[in-house]
Amino acid sequence: MNKKLTKKDLRRVFRNQLTIRTCNNYERQQNAGFTQAMMPVVEKLYDNDEEKKAAYERHMEYFLTNDITSAIPVGISAAIEEECANNEDFDGSIVTDIKTALMGPLAGLGDSLLNGTARPILASLAISFITSGLGWIGPLFFVIGMSLVSLGIRYLGVFKGYDQGIKLLDTIQNSGIIDNITELASLAAFMIVGGFIPALVQITTPIKIGSGESVLDLQATFDDLMPGILGLAYTLLMYYFIKKKKISPTILILVTMAFGIAGVYLGFLG
Repeated sequence: MNKKLTKKDLRRVFRNQLTIRTCNNYERQQNAGFTQAMMPVVEKLYDNDEEKKAAYERHMEYFLTNDITSAIPVGISAAIEEECANNEDFDGSIVTDIKTALMGPLAGLGDSLLNGTARPILASLAISFITSGLGWIGPLFFVIGMSLVSLGIRYLGVFKGYDQGIKLLDTIQNSGIIDNITELASLAAFMIVGGFIPALVQITTPIKIGSGESVLDLQATFDDLMPGILGLAYTLLMYYFIKKKKISPTILILVTMAFGIAGVYLGFLG
């Protein structure tokens, strides 16, 4: 009789996968967390202690990727273990090859789509709520938004990864979907975050040149040219320092604080 994982088993896998980063170590990174996620699978499918031991050893191999997208190889591994338990000729060690193949692409996808896109966008929206006077709605929006994104991807990763099994690996590798999503996500992030520059980076100057009726108000001139141009210019300058000069963002934050204080004290910033 073939052994089959149920939705209840997969929900347990999903819950265990949430803590995949809690046991990180320098030698094998997320291997302990991955093995914990697979425990409901191994305990359900294998009755023999030797078979369980072999399965646990497979999953204790080195593993490191984005913790959210790691749900995909967890789901695929569950399908592989099910096949291994029902087919004596099936080589369970293939799970190591699949995990290794997925680690790099999923790390890039997770870091760009989630850390580099979803998180900055939701954080920017949350900050705009706060600056608009909505107070606690901003942080609440960010927490709920990131939770929905994170839990949704983890849930789909486990259940769809299990349903598709090894076929999902072929689909991901051959379709170019990771490269396309990464490119579109980066473009969306730049556009949305860039749109918040006028609201979040506000720089004004009280400098006026001349006297009497021939006074040149620099701030009014800049506003006529393009409202928020000083904030945009400073943002582009910071981007240049980070991207081209490889200066630490922490250093630039401290420099910005010092520049702002000095500018107001000396009178060339409003």
